[in-house]
Formats: sequence, C-alpha cells, structure tokens
Amino acid sequence: MAVPPLDPDVAARIAALGPIPSMRARGIEAVRAGVAAMPPPESMPAMAQIEELTIPGPHGPLALRVYRPTTNPAAPVVVHLHGGGLAMGSTTSFEPLARHLALATGATVVAVDYRLAPEWPAPVQVEESYAATTWVAENARDLRVDPDRLVVLGDSAGGGLAAGVALLVRDRGGPALFAQVLLYPGLDRDLGAPSVLAMPEAPMLLRDDIVYLHELADAGAVAPPDCYRVPAYAADLSGLPQAIVVTAAGDPIRDWGERYAARLRDAGVQTTLTRYPGVLHGFLMRPENSARALLAIAETGALLRAKFDSVLPWQVAAPAER
Repeated sequence: MAVPPLDPDVAARIAALGPIPSMRARGIEAVRAGVAAMPPPESMPAMAQIEELTIPGPHGPLALRVYRPTTNPAAPVVVHLHGGGLAMGSTTSFEPLARHLALATGATVVAVDYRLAPEWPAPVQVEESYAATTWVAENARDLRVDPDRLVVLGDSAGGGLAAGVALLVRDRGGPALFAQVLLYPGLDRDLGAPSVLAMPEAPMLLRDDIVYLHELADAGAVAPPDCYRVPAYAADLSGLPQAIVVTAAGDPIRDWGERYAARLRDAGVQTTLTRYPGVLHGFLMRPENSARALLAIAETGALLRAKFDSVLPWQVAAPAER
C-alpha cells in the first residue's frame, strides 16, 4: 500500500517543497538548521502572557517556556514535549503548535526545551521531561495552575517522551497525571510494522529517517533502550492516566500509536484514538499549513476541555499526596 491520498492543501505543500533528501544524506546539523530557519507564521494565537523560566534539572539548568492563554489563576496545565526525533527542534520551532494547543485547551502550556541527542545521550531526554513535569506539579501554586489537571503531551518523539513520563510517574510514585496526549507518537522500534513496510518513502518521514534518528538517539547511551525510552516495550500498561492518541493516515509509524492505544484500552485505561486522513507525520507542527491540522487541534482541545470540566472524584489528589 502506498501513502493514502493526501488532502489538497497537504499535497500542494509537499509538491512545492520538491524532493527532500534523507536526513542521513543531509546530516543532523543541516536538518537542525533547516528546522530552526523555518520562518514564523504571519500570525499565531495571541497569549495573555508568555514567560521564560529556568529550573534545576538532572543534567543542569532546564529551560521552559510558559504560554498562558488566559489570566485564569488556576488553569489546567499541559506539559508539552516537542518532536524532532530527540535530535532536533526547540520550544521556538514548535511555538506555533504550543500556542494553538493553549488556545484550544484553555490550559497553560509549559514547553520543555530538553537537551538533544546525540550530544546528550538517552535517557537524558526522558529524564529531563520527567523532571520538568515533576517541577510543574510541585510548583503549581507559583505557576498559577491546577495540579489536579496536569497533562503531559508530546508530538512525534515527544509523544514517546510523554508516554515514558507517564510510565515513570506510575512506577516512581510521581505526581498524579490527569491525562497523557500522544500525537503521532514515536513509541516503538518495530520496523516490521505494516504501516512502516507500506510507506518506506512517505513524505516528511522516510524509513531511513526513522533508522537514522534511532541511531542518533542511541549514540553514547550506556544501556539498551528500556520501556521509559521505548514505551512499547512496557509489559504492563495498567494504572496509567487516561489517554488521547492522534495518528495520521500517511505516517509510516501510524501503527505504533494505534497499537499502543489498543494496549492502553485493553489494560483498562480510558483511551480515545483518532486517525486523521489526508495528512502526514508531523502535520501538527505548523497547524496553519493544513485545514485538517487545525481541525485536529480543535477536536483534541475540545476533548481535553470536556475532561477538564468533568473531573472524576478519584482523579483529584488528596492534599497529603501532593
């Protein structure tokens, strides 16, 4: 099976980009430079406040960017872990997505500028993501957010980090998470998944790009990947927070997210899975480029808003547990 039909606006953009060499052929520094050089959108959702913070981290000071769509003194909070294969991207390059998420959910979004591989070998990225999530929970009052509505969200490799954080929170007795949101997440290493086999030359993410990014993430690591780095390796998914999983029809790693969603469901975790047709891996990074991306953010945001407004009594942590 080839890549499924694309939406007209997505197809036009891919055609305008022309042939794109593999990431390996370009090299990670050139790929990073290309991501960093992307011009900002002509307009982005306005925020009531944007704040830059630096917090203590397990590998040195850790930069956060806080997006507040309102002045609500006890807003829900979403910790955003950006994509980029763990080897590229930043809070700046993923700012359009963070702002759209803040507007759609009504939540304060805390974007994490975790250190990148291969200069910082795994598991640095998931350790920093966990540290940032814990810090947000512990400093909720000063951040003016509600610790009982703390969500961890990630796109692509960031989706793998978000799932890894959820596993770490469960296994370490960390702060209570209200939900995990996994957007076309990089959760697995299975190159034999049907969607990977069917779309080895998919625009925006070639099979060799997947292999190359895994090589970069593993370079210098002192131990083989565990379930916190590759959540699909987890034997038990019970006891995890409710999940929203979003996949793209034209994404070669689509099956990774959909299989994980099915496993969450079967483990008793309330799970919503939506596959969006007509789009590719990474389609939410720049939402203004795709009508379907704007729809996906609106729908995901509406679902989170409904959850925020309908908190189950047992989802609220007792004061002694905070």
